[in-house]
Amino acid sequence: MIGTGYFASVDEVVERLAEQGYLASAPVATTVFLADRLGRPLLVEGPAGVGKTELARAVSAATGSRLVRLQCYEGVDESRALYEWNHAKQLLRITAGRDEGWDRARADIFTEEYLLSRPLLTAISGDEPTVLLVDEVDKADVEIEGLLLEVLGDFQVTVPELGTIVAKRRPFTVLTSNATRDLSDALRRRCLFLHIDFPEPELERRIVRAKVPGVDEALTASVVAVVGALRAMDLRKAPSVAEAVDWARTLLALGADTLDEEVVRASLGVIVKHQDDITRVRDRLRLDEALDGAAS
Repeated sequence: MIGTGYFASVDEVVERLAEQGYLASAPVATTVFLADRLGRPLLVEGPAGVGKTELARAVSAATGSRLVRLQCYEGVDESRALYEWNHAKQLLRITAGRDEGWDRARADIFTEEYLLSRPLLTAISGDEPTVLLVDEVDKADVEIEGLLLEVLGDFQVTVPELGTIVAKRRPFTVLTSNATRDLSDALRRRCLFLHIDFPEPELERRIVRAKVPGVDEALTASVVAVVGALRAMDLRKAPSVAEAVDWARTLLALGADTLDEEVVRASLGVIVKHQDDITRVRDRLRLDEALDGAAS
């Protein structure tokens, strides 16, 4: 089998992810199933906070796999992503064996004992079921994509001193991107593509109720309606699904059973994260119209 063989059907993906609290839409479940069956990396793109990283976590939990995460950022390089040599330990070995000669020492220090495995090599070289999460790949420099091409193309890593390490068991691989820059066509070709946007109101209500069991249906509908209205505004950062869940938890903690202007203004910082956005929302949000949308 080329793929990892975690799921037997699309329906099974839906069921097992739901057991982990992740409510997958049909397109999400179908793409996860195909990535599993075909053994292809899955590139998940979309706004921040829509559940891209959580999808990898849910797959890991649903399949009993270890989660290996490479968090990308500007300046991440091969030594942080793939491997580096333990120079301190190598120096100690050279010092201890100074009478043995360089050839003997060199043969010893370039072995796996002195190799520090980073996320990509860790995921490739392990025997156990693994989910590899390359998170926010768009934040990494373009040069890191060349490294990913080898790893994700053939699921192998070349260490010049040791040779080529081929995956004994392919990890289920998820790359996430907030689309802050364009990824190369070469990287995209190696992946199945999934775009996750903000969910439809019905699905978002189900997500909030699943994550915050104590909130009732009416308040959940109000939260989702107001969050939807905020997303329609021209904000620097639209509220994410995660922030809608946080807001529901906040309202529950405050003992609020309905949304009114006072409650919204008091808790606005939970879902709006820039002061100019808060000012814009306070000036323009028509709470009555948003809540009328929840009732319809």
